[in-house]
Amino acid sequence: MPARILVAEDDRKQAALIRRYLEREGHEAAVVHDGRAALDHARRRVPDLVLLDVVLPGVDGLDVCRSLRSEHDVPIIMLTARAGEDDLLLGLALGADDYLTKPYRPKELVARVAAVLRRAARAARAEPERYHVGDLVVDLARHEVRVGGRPVDTTPGEFAVLACLAAAPGRPFTRRLLLERVGGFGRDVTDRTIDTHVLNLRRKVEPVPSRPRYLLTVFGVGYKLVEPPEEETGGAP
Repeated sequence: MPARILVAEDDRKQAALIRRYLEREGHEAAVVHDGRAALDHARRRVPDLVLLDVVLPGVDGLDVCRSLRSEHDVPIIMLTARAGEDDLLLGLALGADDYLTKPYRPKELVARVAAVLRRAARAARAEPERYHVGDLVVDLARHEVRVGGRPVDTTPGEFAVLACLAAAPGRPFTRRLLLERVGGFGRDVTDRTIDTHVLNLRRKVEPVPSRPRYLLTVFGVGYKLVEPPEEETGGAP
């Protein structure tokens, strides 16, 4: 399963060794040595997987993981010399898919990469046909939206944004990532396009659009779709 892999490792000898083993497996490996470069590279060309050292100059690996996870679904394997359980739990809580403690054998790293890529491929193939978030239903197969059983008409762009958010309830999505997911990098499309879709969706699915309970703004980031408290569900009045 050849993949584009970004290696963010400040130890240049270790990074070269990782690259060599990955390329032997047929992968395309790009190497950077600091956190800022890792973010810049991933934003220019989203990789299939990121190998991310925790201790990086500039922006550390945990902050890189947090930023990447808010923008992309790219699988992340954290690499660290820290063996403490707190660091392990923090890395996983930030969205890392796996965690490898140094020193490790390169063959073990390659095996972990293969395992994470397989899981990601299975998850992509197993995407459900219908999402339920509270009493909001997004039916991909029928291209339908319902709130409390009530059908909601949406444009193709609105449906794409809602389906993307419904696939990961509670997760903040940046406007850039939403644009990328809905195929919106046309010449006349900007971040404001996402704002307009969300505004229109709120008018259609929220009982009180000015006080949204589903489509929430995450200030400084973008938007997320959440399940309202149980006492608030039950459809629009």
